[in-house]
Amino acid sequence: MNARVQTQAPGDAAEHRARVDLAACHRLAVHFGYHEGIDNHLTLLVPGYDDRFLLAPFGLHWSEVRASDFLVVGLDGTVYSGSGPVEDTAFCIHAPIHAGPRRIECVLHTHMPYATALSMLANPTLEMANQSAIGFFGQVAYDPDYNGLALDRAEGGRLARVLGDKSVLLLANHGVLTVGKSVGEAFNSLYFFERAAQAQVLALSTGRPLRIVPDSIVRHTAAQFQSATAVGGADRIELHFAALKRMLDRTQPDYAH
Repeated sequence: MNARVQTQAPGDAAEHRARVDLAACHRLAVHFGYHEGIDNHLTLLVPGYDDRFLLAPFGLHWSEVRASDFLVVGLDGTVYSGSGPVEDTAFCIHAPIHAGPRRIECVLHTHMPYATALSMLANPTLEMANQSAIGFFGQVAYDPDYNGLALDRAEGGRLARVLGDKSVLLLANHGVLTVGKSVGEAFNSLYFFERAAQAQVLALSTGRPLRIVPDSIVRHTAAQFQSATAVGGADRIELHFAALKRMLDRTQPDYAH
């Protein structure tokens, strides 16, 4: 896309932590098989701003993305810092979602295999047939309309409206999008949604009917999920993401550079 470039002062410690987390997210997507090489896109609002976000320059394989690589892209298309191209669909999908009334911090969009397989079904509903799926009770929005590549902001605005107040958007014939207040929260949804979709696709592949959990038990279990967000006083989601980053620290520490 054609973007205006504007100089920005170096980021502070909060921005550095945000960059490290987003770089970790790219590496973890490769580790778990959620990526498509240089395609798809993961973004995060720059801490302290609601008008600009971090985006990897197009052309980097996700296995090589580092904290220092990110562009800072304004919701109006201004590139405040960094070098490299801004991919059109990344901007047209993510900018309108970040700009919406919810002020969504993190937006992750992938074509990971099992969620995408689910999106291809005539009935793409994530069924309440396993525990991971129940964790998403009431949190999944379904976009029924595949409109081709998102090459204008109107399509991103439409997706933002379909997402509404949910944390997951399943895109018909396309893939999935998760959002969160942090990279850890959005990645946690990405991880467990793929696990839930994988279990459902594998169960359906047997040709036998799913055993759906009774609604009363689904609601009870969903409430348990909501009340069990901390372990030993620490946030369960952030504990998970910290553990995943430690794995990267041992195997590919350059992500944080």
